[in-house]
Amino acid sequence: MHPRLRQLQIQTRRHFLQQSAAGLGGIALASLMGDTKAADVSAAKPAADPLTQRQPHFPAKAKRVIYLHMTGSPPNLDMFDYKPRLIQHSDQDCPDEFLAGREFAFTSGTPKLMGSPRTWSQVGKHGTWMSDAVPHFHGIADDLCMVHSMYTDQFNHAPAELLVYTGSPRSGRPSMGSWVTYGLGSENENLPGFVVLISSGVQPNGGKASFGSGFLPSVYQGVQCRSKGDPVLYASDPNGMDRSMRRKTLDALQDLNELQAAQMGHPETLTRISQYELAFRMQTAVPEVMDISQESQKTLEAYGAKPGESSLANNCLLARRLVESGVRFVQLFDWGWDFHGTGADTGITDGLTKKCATMDKPIAALINDLKQRGLFEDTLIVWGGEFGRTPFREGRTAGSKVLGRDHYPDAFTMWMAGAGVKAGFDYGQSDELGFSVAENPVHIHDLQATILHLLGFDHEQLTYRFQGRDFRLTDVHGHVVHDLLA
Repeated sequence: MHPRLRQLQIQTRRHFLQQSAAGLGGIALASLMGDTKAADVSAAKPAADPLTQRQPHFPAKAKRVIYLHMTGSPPNLDMFDYKPRLIQHSDQDCPDEFLAGREFAFTSGTPKLMGSPRTWSQVGKHGTWMSDAVPHFHGIADDLCMVHSMYTDQFNHAPAELLVYTGSPRSGRPSMGSWVTYGLGSENENLPGFVVLISSGVQPNGGKASFGSGFLPSVYQGVQCRSKGDPVLYASDPNGMDRSMRRKTLDALQDLNELQAAQMGHPETLTRISQYELAFRMQTAVPEVMDISQESQKTLEAYGAKPGESSLANNCLLARRLVESGVRFVQLFDWGWDFHGTGADTGITDGLTKKCATMDKPIAALINDLKQRGLFEDTLIVWGGEFGRTPFREGRTAGSKVLGRDHYPDAFTMWMAGAGVKAGFDYGQSDELGFSVAENPVHIHDLQATILHLLGFDHEQLTYRFQGRDFRLTDVHGHVVHDLLA
């Protein structure tokens, strides 16, 4: 066959539209993007904005999400999942039937069962069991929808965390916040649609892939903000450049990018324009919304927040300020929840008490603050880790006075609160020893489908075509758990 004929055979309509008539594909794409917005109407030329606010598939209960991730995975059996039978059999050899064919991160041989050493009580009008590790949660128990029957496919941190946020244990897929902003856009053109706040000084286990955009346009990735120092790295004007000069520079870059968009029709070029303009607007808007010193002393004390510091307490207060300002998805990562018991700080007695003291007070304050401001009813709050912890002692610490638990994927607890979920509700349960789900199993993909449903999406229809296939957050899995919905 003649080489020219072979080339014509493999030529697609996409290639034709991109390469003919000075880039008809690019012009068509720009037209399809809808309304355009500019960073500074008086100075900038309008550019197509991928963060333009959009409507979901059906009316939504939730307009926004605050996702609180306890990186490392809290010991659910010492906080929310009371097991008196496990306490009764504590320090006995773990039955072989619970170990056969299973892999654990740091345990081999026959470990000892370990009942919780915490003090337990039923709290709230509905009698939810909670331990003394989370005293401030006792006061918000009637606002929480507890899911005691979570399970996952992964037992190591990074793959498990990536599965929670991207639907895959491997890097490369878009994160949950990216999917949400891709589907809904942003409510505030001067702020990102998806903001990430990290406390305890360590990035999440999955790295930036846990809040990255994967193969979605990069404008949908999470923007990491900081409560100390410059709120956003690299957004400030360079030394010697004032705001008017920055505006002229961006105008010149926009002209060049628009030429390339017209010639090549690549959507990432439009994304680049949008990101430059958003960064310009953020220089004014972000410092104001990130300044918690504007809050009253009463509010700061309720959260335990201190202006100028970096903490989960500060980040919880910032989360409220961000959603109040129109940010669609706020993701909080807090490092330090890997309670193996290899040291005093990771033991489930004093170590857990100290760690929970940095967490339950600000989160309880966040929920009460959202309720007071009328934001609770349309804000979805999610709390959890990437998996659970074993009902037995971790192998490495068998002879230690410090108690710890290994990674465990088969049964754990998460909770939700706010928009569209039942309040004061306990769903599902694990067996008497906490080894497996005994009632109403909820897989990570089911949780993802339910979150998207509360935001007004059919999770099977929120897709993006990449390399010839329509991808979605839940991959080819997931069912909405309607029993959790109010």
